[in-house]
Amino acid sequence: MNSNTNRIGNFMTQNAIYIVLIVLVVGIAIKDPSFLNIGILRDILLQSSTRAIIALGAGFILITAGTDLSAGRVVGFTAVLSASLLQRPDYARLFFPDLPHLPLWLPIALAIAAGLVVGLINGFIVAKLSVPPFIATLGTMVAVYGVNSIYFDMKPNQSQPIGGLRPDFTTLGTGFIGKSGPYSIPYIVIIAIVIAAIVWVIFNKTRLGKNMYAIGGNIQAAKVSGINVGRNLMAIYAIAGALYGLAGVLEAARTGGATNNYGNMYELDAIAACVVGGVSTSGGIGTVPGILAGVLIFGVINYGLTFIGVSPYWQLIIKGAIIVAAVAFDIRKYLTKK
Repeated sequence: MNSNTNRIGNFMTQNAIYIVLIVLVVGIAIKDPSFLNIGILRDILLQSSTRAIIALGAGFILITAGTDLSAGRVVGFTAVLSASLLQRPDYARLFFPDLPHLPLWLPIALAIAAGLVVGLINGFIVAKLSVPPFIATLGTMVAVYGVNSIYFDMKPNQSQPIGGLRPDFTTLGTGFIGKSGPYSIPYIVIIAIVIAAIVWVIFNKTRLGKNMYAIGGNIQAAKVSGINVGRNLMAIYAIAGALYGLAGVLEAARTGGATNNYGNMYELDAIAACVVGGVSTSGGIGTVPGILAGVLIFGVINYGLTFIGVSPYWQLIIKGAIIVAAVAFDIRKYLTKK
C-alpha cells in the first residue's frame, strides 16, 4: 500500500506541471466545450511562440542560479531595430527615407546580434565584475530602454509607431503552411519548435549544457572541477540575448509594427513560465519540456479564461497564485533534499 502511495506521489510530483495544464484545459472545456476546437489550440500556440523563445532564453540564466530582467527591453529594442529597417518603400512615414532595399536576412541578423551583444554585456558584468545578476540585468534593462527610446525618437520618426512593414518580413509572423484555416501551421510556431529543439540539444547533449547545470547546482564545486565559470556564463548570457533578439524580430513581424514599449514586462512572464515549468529558483534544475509547459499554462490562462469571460483581474490573481505555489513547491523540494 505504501509502495503504491509513494509511486503515485512521485508520479504527481514529477508530472505536476502537465497535470495542472490538463486540469486547466479540462476545466475551461467543461465551461465551454468549444474551447477544444483545433483553431483555439492554433491561436494559443501562435500567441505563445515568441513567449516560448523568451522563456527558453531566461531558462538558461535561471538554471545557473541567476536572473535576467533585461529580456523584455531587449525584445523591444530588437523589434524596433528590425522593423525600422524593413519598411515598405511606399510607406508614408519611413524611419529611414533614403534607406536602400535590404535583403531580409540582414536586419534580422543585426537584431539578433544586438540581442547577443546585450547578453554578452550582462555576462561580462556578472562573470567578470562579480555583480549579482539581479542588479546587473536591472541596470542593462534601464540602459537598453534608454538606447531604444533615443533610437525610436530620431528624426524623422520622433517616437511615432513604426508601421508599413514589408510583406516578406510580416510573413514570418503571420504566414503558415497549408490551406488557410485551423489546420494550417504558422511559420512562427515552426520556428519556436526548431528553437526549442536546438535548446534541448544544448541543455542535454553539449558541454556547455552540462557546465550550466553544474554552475547552477554548486558554483564553487564547478570551479574546483575545472569549469571556466566566467567563460561559460558569458556564453550562456550571450545565447539568451540572441534568443531575446530573435523573439523581438518575430514579435514585430507578428504584429506588423513596433514601438519602444514593446516587450515591457515580458521578462516577468518568462521567469514565471520557467518557475511554473519546474526550473528551480535555486539553480541547477530545469528542462525544455517543462519550460514550454509553463508557457502553455499561461497561454491557456490568458486565452482560455478570456474565452469563457473571466475578468482580467481574476486572471492576474490566478496567475499570481500559480507562481507562488510553484515557488513554494520548489523550495519545499529543495529543503527536503537538504
